[in-house]
Amino acid sequence: MVVSVRREAFDVGAEYARLVGGLEGRVGGVAMFVGLVRDFSERGGGVRRMVLEHYPGMAERELERLVAEARERWGLLGCVVVHRYGALELGEPIVLVGCAAAHRKPALEACEFLIDWLKTRAPFWKLEEKEDGRESWVSAP
Repeated sequence: MVVSVRREAFDVGAEYARLVGGLEGRVGGVAMFVGLVRDFSERGGGVRRMVLEHYPGMAERELERLVAEARERWGLLGCVVVHRYGALELGEPIVLVGCAAAHRKPALEACEFLIDWLKTRAPFWKLEEKEDGRESWVSAP
């Protein structure tokens, strides 16, 4: 199980290889989600870029706790969660969640559980820089 909170971009293929490496023959399903910076806001208006902040140490501990919970609940064979912080441009990846299990259903359910938690309760704060120069903090849905 891997949790990484970092400024630099990640490679989806490398994260997939890390997720399934050493599990050959045991994994029957892998679910992955990648979230990207988009050019529009849920509240309207164009977005120029997004700045993500986090509470170092706390964010990693919370993610590790959550991954352990998902592993227990769905019997995951592997899990990787990568979340970025800092200034991110349009189209850049923000987050990756990958879950490997013996069957597709637990992999899909665990992936959905993890990304929903990240979207609503993770200790990350997102600031949208708008095309018109305004800035606004994104509240959890």
